[in-house]
Parts: sequence; structure tokens; C-alpha cells
Amino acid sequence: MRSGFVSLTGRPNVGKSTLLNQIIGQKLAITSDKPQTTRNLIQGIYNDDDTQIVFVDTPGIHKPNHKLGQILNKGAYYSIDDVDVVCFLIDAKAGLGGGDKYIIERLKKVDKPVILVINKIDGLSKEEIFNKILEYKDLYNWSDIVPVSALKDKNTGTLIKVIKEYLPESVKFFDNDTVTNRSLEFMASEIVREKILRTTSEEIPYSVTCVTTKFVKDKGNRIINVDIIVDRDSLKKIIIGKQGQKLKKIGIEARKDLEQILDAKVYLELYVKTIEKWRDREKYLNEFKFTDFTE
Repeated sequence: MRSGFVSLTGRPNVGKSTLLNQIIGQKLAITSDKPQTTRNLIQGIYNDDDTQIVFVDTPGIHKPNHKLGQILNKGAYYSIDDVDVVCFLIDAKAGLGGGDKYIIERLKKVDKPVILVINKIDGLSKEEIFNKILEYKDLYNWSDIVPVSALKDKNTGTLIKVIKEYLPESVKFFDNDTVTNRSLEFMASEIVREKILRTTSEEIPYSVTCVTTKFVKDKGNRIINVDIIVDRDSLKKIIIGKQGQKLKKIGIEARKDLEQILDAKVYLELYVKTIEKWRDREKYLNEFKFTDFTE
């Protein structure tokens, strides 16, 4: 029996969360085209007859220019130091950038197998993929190189086979039915945050935070309340949108994802609050909200 922890590492937007979701077979980590979408170390657990792989999806490593970036990097570095295998993802279409080189320098201090995963090969010819391998192979002493398309689920099975070769003999850390270490409450808040990032484009900074304040079962249904916390009223207005239309779109899209994950009818309420008012949440329970009990 082989089992161990595997870090999915790389600069922002190389497809780490998409790869994790594809391998596990369900949505565990949120995705968007904004860098540093992933703020937390999220574990996804892969099981088969003779293997358990605990994948750790990390925030994208980058040269930090603000405090949040420093915190995200710290978490990502911890995952590199405390796993059995590192999978370093590179975006084949974007090409090798300064961010990739920055991480490679950090990897030179790592004494464990490092697999280069060349992601986003969909649309590239075999010759182009081969040239990418040649371009990257001498940058580091890779244990293996595996080209994949996380989005199209291309060659991910090969990646699993390669990872297995470097895992230690060990017992399983989780039972076969466990797919993540994260709670459903955490996943609900993260899905709402994903929809905010996708719906508001470049308007909303990373300061937006979502907190699940209610998550209960009611005759097979789920009643979920999520507070959307921003640091100033101007951002609150952006999330709400004209006559609440933007918030409505966020809520509907989040509810659809939650119903798919939970396999149950979801009644979702979203409350948009500034950080000062959120601290006294009960007083502001009647703040502008979106309620979707209908569709």
C-alpha cells in the first residue's frame, strides 16, 4: 500500500485548482482567472485499490508586493516542505516566466521528488509539446516530466501513475469515502467567493471575504447563509449592483454549484456587509440581502 502527501505548486493561474478538481472528480477548490484565488491549503484525497494520494492545493507562489501575498507564500512554502512529492505546474501556453524561475530557485532547496507538470497542452501539437519538454528539462533535476491538460482531463491518469512511483509504503491517512479535509461550510463560503471574483471582474480586490453563518438540514434540503464581507461601502455597492442584479447572479450561480455538490435542494441567503457592521452581525441582520428560494 502506497500513500502520501503531494503538493500542487506553481505560480498563480497555472491550473492547480482545476487539476485538483479533475483528479478528485468533483469541485473542491474554487477557480477564476484572478491570481491568488486560492488562499487556503486545500486537501483533496484520491483513492484507488492500492494507493491514497492526499493532494494539497496551494496559493500561487509569487514575488509578494503586499501583506496578503506574503501570507499566501508562507502557506505555499509550508506545503512544499511538508509533503512527500511536489508537482510543479507550468502553463504551456503562457510559456516560462519570471514567476516560474522564482519558484524553481526555491525548489532547489527541496530534498524530495519534484515532478514537472506541463499544463494546458490542449490545442498544442505533439511537436509543440515535445519542444516544451526540451525547453524545461534542463532547468532543474526533475524526477519526471508529465504534460497534461487539467481542463480537458488529458493525461491526468498518467500523472497519477507517475506520482505513485514516488510515494512511500504507508497506511491510509483517511477512509475511502473522504475526499477533502475541508468542511461543507468552508466550501459553501469559497464557492460564493468564486462567483464574486468571476462576476465582478477586476472591480473587487482580494480583501473580499465570505463566511458561512448558517448551514442546516431541513427535510433533506440545505439552508445556507453566507456573509460577504468587504472593507468599504463602495465595494459593497459593486457586489450588489444596480437593483441587486449582480448579487442575484452571484447567488444563483453559487446555489447551482452547491446543489450539485450536496445533491440536495439549497436555499441560499447572501448578506453583503462592511467589516465594521459584520462584527455586530445581529444588529445588521436586515442589511441588503439576496434570497433565492424559488428556482
